[in-house]
Amino acid sequence: MSTPTTAEQDALKSRLPDPSRFFPEVGTIAAAMSKAVMNGSIPHTTVFLVQLRAGQIAGNTYHTVRQTENLRKAAETEERITAVASWRDAPYFTAAERAALALVEAVLTPNPSGERVPGDLYAEVSAHYDDKALWTLTMAIGQICFFIPVAVIAKPVPGKPLGQNYTD
Repeated sequence: MSTPTTAEQDALKSRLPDPSRFFPEVGTIAAAMSKAVMNGSIPHTTVFLVQLRAGQIAGNTYHTVRQTENLRKAAETEERITAVASWRDAPYFTAAERAALALVEAVLTPNPSGERVPGDLYAEVSAHYDDKALWTLTMAIGQICFFIPVAVIAKPVPGKPLGQNYTD
C-alpha cells in the first residue's frame, strides 16, 4: 500500500458538511465545553492525553490526529505521544496521568461482568484529583464522547484546521 500523495490527501472529503450549518449552536456548545475543560484544575496535557486515548479506543483517526497535534503544540515528547496506546507499561506518565488514562479506558470499555468505574479505580483517581479536577476530568471525557459520533459518522478530514475539516 503506497502513501497517499499530498494531492490525494487534499482531495479527502468529509461524509457530511459542517454541522454548524444546520446547528449554529454547536459552536457555542463546543466553546462552553472547552472553557469548562480548560479551567486549569488539571494540566491541559492531561486533557489531551485522555482525549487521545479515547480517540484510540474509538478507532478514530480524526481524534487521534487532532489530539496528537494538540500534544505536539503543548511541547510533549514523541515518546509520550506514541506511548499513550501502551501507557500501562510505558515509563513516561505520572501516577495522576495513569489514573486519568485508566479512567477514560474504564468509561469507554464495556465491562459485562461489573461496574465500568469500580470503587478502587475511583479511589485511585480521587487520590490524585480534588473534586473540581475530578469533575474537569469527567467533563474532558464527556467532551470527547460528545464528538466521537460526529467524527465516526461525518468523518471530518483529519489534520485540517477547524472550520476547514468539512466539505460542503
